[in-house]
Amino acid sequence: MSGSDETTAILLPDSTIVLPGAGLRCRAALGRGGIAAHKREGDGATPRGLLPLRRVIYRADRLASPSCAVPREPMAPDDGWCDDPAHPDYNRMIRLPHEARHEALWREDGVYDVVGVLGWNDDPVVRGAGSAIFLHVARADWSPTEGCIALALADLQAMLKAGLRAIMVQ
Repeated sequence: MSGSDETTAILLPDSTIVLPGAGLRCRAALGRGGIAAHKREGDGATPRGLLPLRRVIYRADRLASPSCAVPREPMAPDDGWCDDPAHPDYNRMIRLPHEARHEALWREDGVYDVVGVLGWNDDPVVRGAGSAIFLHVARADWSPTEGCIALALADLQAMLKAGLRAIMVQ
């Protein structure tokens, strides 16, 4: 994947995300730590580089299955993501309850109603290099994320429907 084809969005430093092949341009919320070339667990930064969209998970109790070019599956109430660098499940989807530090994916605030799992630190996983980098729904106040990329729900759905397969974070 070159990072320049029609299914790769470009995330600009001004928090604008553009999918040139589809003529889409929208606002994004980024990590509270800004954009970092050397991402570390807990720094709150959005990693710089090409982030392939691996798959999409969604709340089927709230939304229809999103149209997208990657595999998709409904989320379950016991889905979580391990963010504990000391645990063998680090930066992987898990079932709750789980003994290691983790994040619950089934949330009441709607932020994870649609989650695009972005390829960061997953092939191979390096402990401490960052976990749970997602494309998800932005909060109403556009507050920063913990390192993810967040869009308005309608913009996220439009990007997915247009065939989004990766994001180049500049």
